[in-house]
Amino acid sequence: MLGWFAGQLVNYLSDVLPVTRKLSQPVCLQCGAPFSWMDYFLLRACQNEHARKTRARIVQIILPAISIFTWLQPPAKIGYPLGLILAAYFGVIFTIDMEHRLILHPTSLFGSFLALTVGLVTHGLKPTLTGGLSGLLIMLVFYYMGVLFSRIRTKRMLAMGKEADDEEALGAGDVILVTIIGLMLGWPLIWFSLLFGILFGGFVSFFLVAWLLITKKYDKNSLMIFIPYGPYFITSAFLIIYFPGFIEKIVPG
Repeated sequence: MLGWFAGQLVNYLSDVLPVTRKLSQPVCLQCGAPFSWMDYFLLRACQNEHARKTRARIVQIILPAISIFTWLQPPAKIGYPLGLILAAYFGVIFTIDMEHRLILHPTSLFGSFLALTVGLVTHGLKPTLTGGLSGLLIMLVFYYMGVLFSRIRTKRMLAMGKEADDEEALGAGDVILVTIIGLMLGWPLIWFSLLFGILFGGFVSFFLVAWLLITKKYDKNSLMIFIPYGPYFITSAFLIIYFPGFIEKIVPG
């Protein structure tokens, strides 16, 4: 039941925060009609018969499953309550970034306090702060490389007679997210988490481009396909925290 409530919280925050930036009554994302709280929590269609996103049902399956798993095998030193809260936080970040390519400041603020708590409980103050600082500095390097890339891309688009856009290779939200993950994991795990997240994102991107080429949906005039990187960083951190045996097989010791 706690996992089910956590799933409801993930769905609710993922629906309202990107739209209103505050805790508000949920509305249909297709027509804007307000949901009654009962209809919303029972995953019913809105008053205009627009069905809820498939994501809502998927989340209501995944979070209870994670809750049961965390109850049976709680992460070391974290325990079940904090483990479930952390899983719900990961779910909110994953969902919003996947659907809107946004990492919101309110979630980052909450994540900072949560990450500091997790870090202090699991490995103490010094590794926590070192991990956060390392994540910040590494991602700042990637961020400014992305800024340079975006400027080069904009010039190329203008040279091709195409209208420039404001797409970023990496957003400031990604920098903050990796800093938060650094606080959670500490040093030296943050560098492995970052590396795994980048490689995982690249792996998925490769197959995405391959699929677009096979289905002939790839625009040869496109210079870049932008994907949100937050979900890959979240997946990496989740595996390290909840499946430490898996990580130990990859990096012994």
